[in-house]
Amino acid sequence: MIACFDVHYDNDCANAAAIVFNQWADEKPVEQYIVRCNQVGEYCAGSFYQRELAPLREVIQQIKHPIHTYVIDAYCHLSVDCSPGLGAYLHQELPHNSAVIGVAKNCFRETDHAIELLRGGSDRPLFVSSIGIDYQTAANHIKSMTGNYRMPTLLKMVDYLSRNGDTTNE
Repeated sequence: MIACFDVHYDNDCANAAAIVFNQWADEKPVEQYIVRCNQVGEYCAGSFYQRELAPLREVIQQIKHPIHTYVIDAYCHLSVDCSPGLGAYLHQELPHNSAVIGVAKNCFRETDHAIELLRGGSDRPLFVSSIGIDYQTAANHIKSMTGNYRMPTLLKMVDYLSRNGDTTNE
């Protein structure tokens, strides 16, 4: 199964959300999870992963299904020399046969290693990186996800869930 994750911060707390689905083209999740985390650390430039890992760990522990691919709202690598981003740190904590796909909305500094993916007629790319699966295959999976816009439907759904605590965003 595949799971998408997002974390939203509100002062000292965070909502970590996950949705689980079977196939890349699925329109709806099989399950969804949200965990409220109190006392999250401060944002530290260059160490984003330190703040984000704890909430992700908590929501991952709630998932009942075996997950083979984890999709996060971040980079896996921050540079062509594979300096670790959130995805690399998360991957270290997952089963060895897992893959992590990072889908970032913004270019990190002047990095040029991520696959720039255009979707839905948008001229603003998503930036795809990965571990456990090659970058191009990861980008193809994200491109194949349901949705007519830049962000695939299920990625928008998990973002909404993290911000609002539910998926009633119709």
